[in-house]
Amino acid sequence: MPVTNTYLDMPQSPGRLSRFWRELKRRKVLRSLAIYAGTAFIILEASSIIFPLWNFPGWSINLVLWLLILGAFINVIIAWIYDITPGGMRRTKPMEELTPEDRVPDSRGWKAATYISLVVIVALVIFNVIGPTETLRAGDIQSLLVLPFDNFTGDDQLDYVAAGMHSSLIGDMGRISGLRIISKTTANIYKNMAMSLPDIATELNADVIVEPTVMCYGDSVCIQIRVITPFPEEKQIWIGEYKEEKSQILNLYNRVTKQIAEEIKISLTPSEIEALAETRIVNTEAYDAYMKGQYYWDQLTPEALQMAMEYFNKAIEIDPDWAPPYAGIAAFWMGVRQMGLAPSSITVPNIYKYLNKTIELDPNSALTHYTTAGAAVWTGYDWEKGEREFLKVIELNPNAAENRAYYAHLLLFLKRHDEALTQAQLALALDPLNPMIQGFVAVVHWHIGNYERAIELANQILQLVPNHPLAIGVLWGANDLLGNYEESIHYCVKLFGLDEENSALVLDTFKEQGYKAALGKLISIVETIPDEQIPVSAATRIAWMYLQVDNTDEALSILEKELEEQAADLPYVTTGIDHYKELESEPRFLAILEKMGLPLPRD
Repeated sequence: MPVTNTYLDMPQSPGRLSRFWRELKRRKVLRSLAIYAGTAFIILEASSIIFPLWNFPGWSINLVLWLLILGAFINVIIAWIYDITPGGMRRTKPMEELTPEDRVPDSRGWKAATYISLVVIVALVIFNVIGPTETLRAGDIQSLLVLPFDNFTGDDQLDYVAAGMHSSLIGDMGRISGLRIISKTTANIYKNMAMSLPDIATELNADVIVEPTVMCYGDSVCIQIRVITPFPEEKQIWIGEYKEEKSQILNLYNRVTKQIAEEIKISLTPSEIEALAETRIVNTEAYDAYMKGQYYWDQLTPEALQMAMEYFNKAIEIDPDWAPPYAGIAAFWMGVRQMGLAPSSITVPNIYKYLNKTIELDPNSALTHYTTAGAAVWTGYDWEKGEREFLKVIELNPNAAENRAYYAHLLLFLKRHDEALTQAQLALALDPLNPMIQGFVAVVHWHIGNYERAIELANQILQLVPNHPLAIGVLWGANDLLGNYEESIHYCVKLFGLDEENSALVLDTFKEQGYKAALGKLISIVETIPDEQIPVSAATRIAWMYLQVDNTDEALSILEKELEEQAADLPYVTTGIDHYKELESEPRFLAILEKMGLPLPRD
């Protein structure tokens, strides 16, 4: 039996490989790769610069890379099969069909370019696929959390300063469209919380955490900024220390914002660069008073609102040409109106008095546009102006969660429900642990028919803030529409703040006679409560209860009175929500919609 000599057969393989290599060169496959590699390198580098500038998602650069790698294989196949000649693209002749005239050797230059191309391709794959794991690249960072400022001044009385600086820095950074900046209310939840930075980042889906510290606050301001990446392990990527005269503090926030953007490879748009280059000098005493006003405003209680207005007024006395305190007082009067703490005859003139002064002093700021939008919608029923102003705020500060939440409610009034939900979800992504934002989003879900989701959000709010009126209102309305009448009547009683005796009367009526009878009993009790003790936005709920007990005339009379007063809660009846569906064929209700300039049911 013959024996195969493997050793003698081995030279045949190198011969085949050598012929294959010569064939690659003859078919100009390697030359084609050289051209392709150079082009691919330019495309990839251009993408890494342009995509972040246009706010493309981070994965888009990797997509381009993989498409270029796929294109390289396609390029090899096409180059193997076809030749590009002066006469056009022709199929490459096999070796045995070539004539001596066809055998034109490549130049040394093309040979060098061929080998360089292979090196470039390998380098591209190594650099972009394997990559330098320790270095940030453009597009790696999508979201950022600024933790509350640590107060290392040694003066506990300066906590309001740390809070104000936190709010200001987030406001400045919020202007960067290429980043999701988590809002201050959610960030404040983690103050002094015993959680690791990776755990916090995981909860909030944050790619980078900023740890700021105020070291001194007097004639000068000293701060330290640490920028940390929490994944795959906690690592400080930059630390900066700043000392600035207090009058320059607003410019200091600009400097910090630009530096952080540079360190995390975020490209700023030309308009963002221009905005961050503005020079803003502030009266230091007025700034202190304003920050104290903001500190109390954030507490959102009637007592705290009163303190906020006092400090805003003090700031105006010190520097009457500075706009933010006027915006603060305009917002104060809007809050008083929303809470039903004063009649429209007092609140509305004051809203426009201070709003107009804000516009006069600083017509182009996000704060001015935001305050103007709120007044246009909930005081003036001017939907077009309100939307224009909300969109301007989004342009100036796309990370302003409250602006998006309020805009979502305007879109509800206009029956643009899909858009309303989109804005609501964006607001919640920016400020996921803010009870007010959660409440606004729950209202959107309730009005568009997502009752289970509305209830879920409302219950989350009550875990943070028991007896939160927005949450209780949502639980009342959503449970009613789901047919959960026992839960609904429970929250209905809670919303009106009935005492123990009256609560028992309503609940006993429900057990004995049913839901409609319980609502009738509740109406009779509410009619005995002084107007100033009835919770805000209760009029439309009372109108709905009259509908439930088959008293449509009284329900419409309440809504018509709300229209006369331009009540802030009236637009919520017009969203198409199921509570008021039976009114959609009533001429008096249609007249209300027409006077408000809102879409009719048939629209």
